[in-house]
Amino acid sequence: MFTKAIFALAALAVTVMAAPSPQAVCSQGRRANNAACCVWFDVLDDIQENLFDGGECGEEVHESLRLTFHDAIGFSPALTRQGKFGGGGADGSIMAFSDIETNFHANDGVDEIVEEQRPFAIKHKVSFGDFIQFAGAVGVTNCAGGPRLQFLAGRSNISRPSPDLLVPEPSDSNDVIFARMGDAGFSPVEIVDLLVSHTVAAQDRVDPTIPGTPFDSTPEVFDSQFFVETLLKGTAFPGNGSNVGELVSPLGGEFRLFSDANIARDARTACEWQSFITDHASMVTKFERVMVKLATLGHNPRTLTDCSDVIPVPANTRLPPATLPAGKSLRDIEAACRATPFPALKTDPGPVTTVAPV
Repeated sequence: MFTKAIFALAALAVTVMAAPSPQAVCSQGRRANNAACCVWFDVLDDIQENLFDGGECGEEVHESLRLTFHDAIGFSPALTRQGKFGGGGADGSIMAFSDIETNFHANDGVDEIVEEQRPFAIKHKVSFGDFIQFAGAVGVTNCAGGPRLQFLAGRSNISRPSPDLLVPEPSDSNDVIFARMGDAGFSPVEIVDLLVSHTVAAQDRVDPTIPGTPFDSTPEVFDSQFFVETLLKGTAFPGNGSNVGELVSPLGGEFRLFSDANIARDARTACEWQSFITDHASMVTKFERVMVKLATLGHNPRTLTDCSDVIPVPANTRLPPATLPAGKSLRDIEAACRATPFPALKTDPGPVTTVAPV
């Protein structure tokens, strides 16, 4: 695969328009604030139809959003200060050097979405780093209640393999995760903001016997249920028993990561976690803000071109307020924010909630 990656890099010509063209007319009469952004309308049409199954919030969206993080977080100023290569951040190296980086333990399972995405980047002659962030931004707009992320284009397609051990593991302690993410420039509260992505996520490899097991009961909706359900008392494992990085879950068919449960209950992060339960707008806004930071790790944003106008506007979906799943009550909540009482939530009617795989 290394040879394939080098060949792709050599063959891939990234088109750069010399002069911005205000309100440039692109394909199908669509307009962009910069002519350099026109290519992204063609990419948009292609991936919505052929990667995201006609605009669904499905497994490819979940994995594309995950990939934005796994590519970008390969960035360590601490290593750079030691005279070592600290990684290029959101540079597409996980795709260019997939034979190396997808073999890192923390990147287990991302090889599938890397291989699905690569042909689109090559076909449209855009850089791997740009494509990864674009696909994540487009995909999440398909999810009800989802954000509209900024998208900056112009990352070079020349990269180096990221060092190993820069991607946090679900089995890591909070102190280890906070230190690693702090090195990359993120506060503990911003880690919670990044974990908003888990509202539309599932596991495949922590317990490989039950791939597609969601982290909450509404994996197709960008809502606050994840932040409620991670605070419920765990009762059972959804699969074959305890795996490294897993804790008992509160609902049948739902998966709980060790790291999610611990961050939800940590004094440094518990109040941010709880705040999202009753404030979906804040949750979305903070996710949009922290993703700007993640997507530009290793880059000077002023050297990139703002093509955010290509990102679709998410449907204006009115989501119901967060609830306790059927069969649960406030007695099942392990509230951890001392500054603010846990909100009074209604319980869903009906039989005990179970969660289907995605």
